[in-house]
Amino acid sequence: MFDLIIRGGDVVTPQGVVGCDVAVAGETIAALAAPGTLAAESAKRVVDATRHIIMPGGIDPHVHLHHVWTKPDGTPLVTAGPEQVGRAALFGGTTTFIDFAYWRDGATALQAVETRDKDFVGKSPCDWAYHIMLHSEPPPEFSGQLAEAIQAGYPTLKIFTTNILPKRTGRMIDFGDIWEAFQVLAKEGGLGVIHAEDNDIVMHMYAKLIQENRVSFENLAEVHNQLSEDLSFRRVLRLAESVPGTALYMMHVSAGTGVDAIAEARRKGLPIYGETLHQYLLYSAEDYKRPNGQIYHTYPSLKSEEDQKKLWHGTANDVIHCVATDELCCTLKDKTIGNRIDDTTGGNSGVEPRVGVMYTEMVTRRGYSLLRYVELVSTNAAKIMGLYPRKGAIAVGSDADIVILDPTRRGKVRATDLHETDYTPWEGHDIFAWPVVTILRGKVMVENGQYFGSPNDGRYLKRKISSEILNGAPL
Repeated sequence: MFDLIIRGGDVVTPQGVVGCDVAVAGETIAALAAPGTLAAESAKRVVDATRHIIMPGGIDPHVHLHHVWTKPDGTPLVTAGPEQVGRAALFGGTTTFIDFAYWRDGATALQAVETRDKDFVGKSPCDWAYHIMLHSEPPPEFSGQLAEAIQAGYPTLKIFTTNILPKRTGRMIDFGDIWEAFQVLAKEGGLGVIHAEDNDIVMHMYAKLIQENRVSFENLAEVHNQLSEDLSFRRVLRLAESVPGTALYMMHVSAGTGVDAIAEARRKGLPIYGETLHQYLLYSAEDYKRPNGQIYHTYPSLKSEEDQKKLWHGTANDVIHCVATDELCCTLKDKTIGNRIDDTTGGNSGVEPRVGVMYTEMVTRRGYSLLRYVELVSTNAAKIMGLYPRKGAIAVGSDADIVILDPTRRGKVRATDLHETDYTPWEGHDIFAWPVVTILRGKVMVENGQYFGSPNDGRYLKRKISSEILNGAPL
């Protein structure tokens, strides 16, 4: 007896789009069958998905929930947590996200995970995982702790090559310590996830623009610029090349120079993967000049329209593999409270509209296949981050994380229709498809605008990076 049969839709499987029925038993996909061959009596419930698209749940590999940002007056801004953002994610067709566990002085890597669990366990309606994030100079025992964490199912390490803002300390890791980390990652089968900017260039440009009294946030693209991305990416990638077996995931690629650097590394056969953000693909530095232009910003900054073209080219050519959000959910007041190059709030409220907006931009406007679209918003993240085929696939044995998209839906994105906060950077964006049903491990979480989830539905996902990813196999 099946718990659920979904019939009548176009199913995006790893092999392509097929017309078939999907049967769910318990938490997993139990069968894919020719249309109409599964009797309605064999399931507790049948969902009619005629003229709809059935795809795996979206995966956002880059979010910051219950994250502390500092306001211009020095007081903390604590962003929305998994209760709020997870609910919004499910409304938008995302069933899994990956956040960060902060490895600070005086704590082990596994203690960092235990501390972060307090923000998620019993609070997240979505499934989730963590990248371990280095926040200060690693202690002497760092290598052993990192090896232990990788073997325990926490195989991704976030590294910054800049402090991002002039008054911030503790983020940037020097290249000697990065070199040591790469040796552990290569030996133990881990994956480095990198925020790469050249700190010297970034801090020089802050000082230069402040001296010239050009401090409006509209000038952020001059600070976090293409040269910074070029220099830092190439330095990081050259370091990785010097430690055979080092696999890297370059986060939030924002410039054409980053695309070029990843492409060159992949042509050498190196296991390097690229992520961009949906706002980089569709907004440029010119959008900073719009009313409340801070809402389009994250770090690194938006770049030029020419950079956008290269990013799009990368999504179609095995260079940019994932489209994430850098989710940081706060109110419009807090997002726009900073208005200088050195105090503008980072991140974006974007996890809910990501799947729908990217369908419009990829499938409708640029002619991407449904398979390629699903790879960019779900499957590739699962493969790279050690979740596949449990996640990111409509396949027998995979978790029944299923989204039903209505490709006849038309309208505009409106903050009043969303569930994250009181603004969206996608206000007024065209809708050409939208999730109408979201299922997490067999449970219907959202259906036709009604929410059935709870904070206890989500589970932590321990992971292991596959040998194919570590060896740089094409996705």
